[in-house]
Amino acid sequence: MNIAIIGAGKWGQALYHAFRQHNDVVITSRHTKPIENFVPLEEALTCDHLVMAIPAQVVRGWMEEHFVDHGQQFLVAAKGIETSTGAFLNDVYGAFIPSERLAFISGPSFAAEVQRSLPTALVISSTDLGLAHMWADALPDFIKGYADDDVIGAEVAGAYKNVIAIAGGVCDGLRLGHNARAALISRGLVEMTRFGVSFGAREDTFLSLGGAGDLFLTASSTLSRNYRVGLGLAQGKPVAQIVEELGEVAEGVPTARALYGIAQRNDIYLPIAREVYAMLKEGKDPHESVKDLLG
Repeated sequence: MNIAIIGAGKWGQALYHAFRQHNDVVITSRHTKPIENFVPLEEALTCDHLVMAIPAQVVRGWMEEHFVDHGQQFLVAAKGIETSTGAFLNDVYGAFIPSERLAFISGPSFAAEVQRSLPTALVISSTDLGLAHMWADALPDFIKGYADDDVIGAEVAGAYKNVIAIAGGVCDGLRLGHNARAALISRGLVEMTRFGVSFGAREDTFLSLGGAGDLFLTASSTLSRNYRVGLGLAQGKPVAQIVEELGEVAEGVPTARALYGIAQRNDIYLPIAREVYAMLKEGKDPHESVKDLLG
């Protein structure tokens, strides 16, 4: 396959490393980077297969400004919900290309470990299972790829786990203990399942690699940007300072806002996401959030 990675952040570079093992791969981003096979965007868009590793909140604007449709097959590597509209990414991309050319990658996968070719397992989700299998077959030998057709489930799990990861960082930053973290993650799984099922996702998707697998990973490790956001909140740092110190996009921050808005409009009970939103957007004291969750 000839593949272009759009977006050269850490995850984009990790996917570049992975896919180039068995494919012809180029990479591009807004700013030129000293990466082998880095090409201008115009050249990247001529490839038959595009891996979209750009942040969820800029997707719509990027597609409107840059995308030229040559019938490319898409693999979406970002996770999040569009804050301004509450739209899932399959709806955002679906405004520009048909769903049968869209696939989504999810699962427990820190970029640093993929870069080191450490064993990983991922899920490729698409309404077209043939497309999902095609992308899964293009993965390198150190990544086990699974194909699935529950796009909504994969999207919700991939976005929601980042919000629970922020809560996990708060939990550990406040030194609440292993019992508290286990309770938080397990109830977080229940919460994101409830949310996903309300939008038509399958329950079993949330027990898969893209659900529980990714949640367990990101909610308990400093390799997770969203977990580090939670650590910062526990230390009393303002959100702007935390994000600046990260130097990277933490999708859980805008996703918490999106989830809060969707829950309000649809009367969905999301206690953990609500408290994360309150800490991020309203400056609520993390100790008060813990007290309210226990109450």
